[in-house]
Amino acid sequence: MPRILSIDYGQKRTGLAVTDPLQIIANGLETVATKDLQEWLFNYIANETVEEVVLGYPRHLDGNPTALVPIIEKLKETLLKQFPELTVSYVDERFTSYEAKQIILKSGAGKKKRRDKGLVDKISAVLILQNYLESKR
Repeated sequence: MPRILSIDYGQKRTGLAVTDPLQIIANGLETVATKDLQEWLFNYIANETVEEVVLGYPRHLDGNPTALVPIIEKLKETLLKQFPELTVSYVDERFTSYEAKQIILKSGAGKKKRRDKGLVDKISAVLILQNYLESKR
């Protein structure tokens, strides 16, 4: 069974998560520099069996989209143009960075690990993917 890939897009770094082949468990995959994201995605999707990409859709607390939304929508268009067989969905990502920081704090991680913004981005991508998987059930 193909995997589902999740993207927590950021201005500097982008967190990535992926399901297991049975699409049951969300696993942190990697954090990549956003400037390298498109190349990374094209390589990954071309070499792995991915049927769907879930993009975190950033909104303000009042529900309005953030300034990143047009960039994320463009990323969706680019992915669909390159891989027309993909399904690309959005998931509201409000609070995922906060939740990720809380998870790291509760894990007992040291101060250096708690400051690792890449780890926060990767865990945020996992949370986005978990929320998506739960909404499908």
